[in-house]
Formats: sequence, C-alpha cells, structure tokens
Amino acid sequence: MNITAAYTDLYQLTMAQVYFSTKRRESAIFDYYFRNNPFKSGYSIFAGLEDVLDILETLEFTSSDISYLKQHGFEDDFLEYLKNFRFKGTIYSSKEGDVVFPNRPILQVEATIIEAQIIETLLLNILNFQTLIATKACRIRQSAKDKVLLDMGLRRAHATGGYYASRAAAIGGFDSTSNVKAAEDYNISCSGTMAHSFIQSYEDELKAFRDFARIRPKNCVLLIDTYNTLKSGLPNAITVAKEMEREGEQLLGIRLDSGDLAYLSKKVRVILDESNLEYVKIVASNQLDEYVIKSLKEQGAPIDIFGVGTNLVTGKPDAALDGVYKLSEYNGESRIKLSESINKVSLPCKKQVYRMLDANGMFYGADAVALYTEDKITYMEHPFDSTKSLEIDSFKKESLLEKVMENGKRIVPSRSVSEITEYSQSRLKQLPNEYKRFQNPHVYKIGLSTPLKQERDILIQKHKF
Repeated sequence: MNITAAYTDLYQLTMAQVYFSTKRRESAIFDYYFRNNPFKSGYSIFAGLEDVLDILETLEFTSSDISYLKQHGFEDDFLEYLKNFRFKGTIYSSKEGDVVFPNRPILQVEATIIEAQIIETLLLNILNFQTLIATKACRIRQSAKDKVLLDMGLRRAHATGGYYASRAAAIGGFDSTSNVKAAEDYNISCSGTMAHSFIQSYEDELKAFRDFARIRPKNCVLLIDTYNTLKSGLPNAITVAKEMEREGEQLLGIRLDSGDLAYLSKKVRVILDESNLEYVKIVASNQLDEYVIKSLKEQGAPIDIFGVGTNLVTGKPDAALDGVYKLSEYNGESRIKLSESINKVSLPCKKQVYRMLDANGMFYGADAVALYTEDKITYMEHPFDSTKSLEIDSFKKESLLEKVMENGKRIVPSRSVSEITEYSQSRLKQLPNEYKRFQNPHVYKIGLSTPLKQERDILIQKHKF
C-alpha cells in the first residue's frame, strides 16, 4: 500500500516543529511494547515488522503532503526540512513471528528525536494491528489443529485493514485467504467458494451448481444452504458430483454457512459417504472463532475446512492491542514515564531482552530485561515486588533484540510470510502448554536485571512528587 510520512498524527508533527525550531536534534531511544495480551491469552504473536521496515526505507513527505501541511500553519523552514525527510535511524527488534509477552521491549528505535517521533504512529498502527490479528489467528489454529483454515474476512474488516489482516492471519497459521490483493502481494494461497447471490440469480439451484462446476471444475466448492441444506442443496450437489466424476473431475467440497453446523455436518457426511463421495470435503463458515471451532471439534463435527471472517479480522472481542511507544533515553540520559498505575511506569535506558531456556530447549517461562551493556545476568527481579526474584545464572539465555535496520536501511534479509509462519510455529512448540490454554493460562514472568531496576528506582525517586 502507498504510505507516505503524512500517515501520522498531527501532534507528532507539531512536536517535531518545536524540536526543529529549538534546534533539538539529539538522539533518542523509544521502546515499543504492549501491556496486556489480547483475548486473555497467555502469549502474543509479533507481526508487522517486515512491513514497517519496507515502509521506513522509502518513507518521505510528498509535495502534496507539504502543500497540505502548509495550510496548518507549519513554518516554511520546517516544511523545507520535511521535504528532505528520510528516516536514518537504527532499529533493534524481536524476530517477526516470535512469541512475545507484555511489559518488555519488543522493538527499540534509535534516531534523532524528530525522526523517532514522526514514525511513532505508523509503527504503532501496523505492529499493534498485525500482532492482534496474528495472535487471534494462532488461537484459532490451536482449536482447529490440523484442519484447513481459510481467512474470508475482508468484507467485514475495518476498510483496508483487511489487507494487513490477511497477512497477519497467515503468520498466525491460516492456510489461505479469500483476499486476492493480499494473496498476490504476500504470496499467500488464495481460495474461495461462491455466494448465495450466485445461486439466487438462477431459477434453479441445480443449474447454478452445474454451470459453476462446468466452468470452474478445479477446487469446486458448492454452497448448499441457500434454500434447504438437506432436502435441496445436498442432493443437488451430489448430482453434480456424480456428473463431474463422469467427466474425470472431482467435487472438492460443499459449504455450510448457516444452521447447526455440528448437526448438519454429521448428516451431510453420512449422506456423502453413502453416495461414495468420501473424498468430498465439508467447509463450514458463519461467525466462527477459536471457541466455536473448539466446540465443533468436541462435538465430533466432521468439518475439514473452517472459513473464518469477522471474528478474525476485527480481533473480536478486543479490537485493539494496547501497544505503546515510550521514550527511554534522550541525549544519552535515562528517561522514565511515571503513572499512578504501577504497570504503566516505563523502563529507562537502552536494553536487551533475554529468554530463559530449560535443558530441553523449551521456554522456561521467563524473560529478563537488562541494560544493553550488561554481559552477565545472575538474577532477575520482579518489577515492583522487592520480595520476589529468580536466580537465572544456570539457564541458557537467548538474546531477543537484534539490529534489523541501521542508518534507515534494513541490514537483515527480508523474510516471506511463509518463512515467518514456519518460524512462529517452531517458537510456539517451545512454549509449554500451560501458557497456551484458553482458560487461566500461566502468567509468563517478565523480570528486570538488578542494575536496570536500580536505575529505574532512582528515576522514580527523582521525579516523584
């Protein structure tokens, strides 16, 4: 999608003008993180990084952007600066597709204060949304297990958010999308069936099925609930399936889009099998999510393919990830943001995050946030409870933040959606099951190294009223 540097909030630019006019060009470090896992989940799937890097490499204000900003009272010398604006900063990040947790840096931006401020909205917009949808998709994949998952939510998505939702859904484990543009751009498998309107446009349901199968015999799926699933749709689909066999083709499947999906799928499977159509798959759609799919499987519904739309691409019921972007260092000095809510107090300084691995290479259930300059971490301390700490000297530690962009150019190879998905699935296998369950998942521990906690506590006292 064509995004320019004007894809931002106005206050980013008003602050940038003040920085510019007061000649403040010092380096700043911002942390991107979120405060709560969505959907009461025990984990989240980080998504959107590749899109952010691609956009930042070419981000600029167009001549029309400059003309528009002139109408908002920005000074000529600042507008001249924006004409030549390019992001020249450095980014450290977790790998896209990784399993991530609240209240620890997922990405760090090092740039001049103006550059870091201008890209904030863009970064939050893309990372928050794609991480939300990838996490939802991953939960649905957990429920569906080895069944095929089709993203079919574009029509219900929040406008062009559906484009990025399809990408995030693939990272979360979906097999294909109905979204043609996203499938083309991200090399995702593209799939689709038919609409009720197609069948309604015919005087006869059987004729509609026959025309569709004749012209689109490959991957043909017939929607059988337009009039009566068991008395009309299914018998007509069986008739067409037999006709296709005589032509050397096979009907791929039938689709159920309403009614009691567990009951109907069982009835349909029996009738198909009795007709020697064991190979015909059953596709189900209609307000599916991880809980409905889990219930259908527990009821023994013989559904082969789940088409998920609204609840996936809108991130229902949460709708948004509470990701934030906080200043942690300015001109080499630590910065902190205080709050009456303890969990909203930010972490100062440039940092690295380490994941504890057990003897089997599984995630132990703890990430430690440390100063970037620390080379040995023996303990991680609870962020706010001085009585709680964890000895971590014996654990194998994996550093999670790697430099992915320097001087505004990516320094790591780009990764395809399929590569990110494969990596994400491998990381999920390292996460113990107690963190992946839907009801009361274990809380993954996030702790601070002693020097980082000491620095934070000093700043709390310094700015406390």
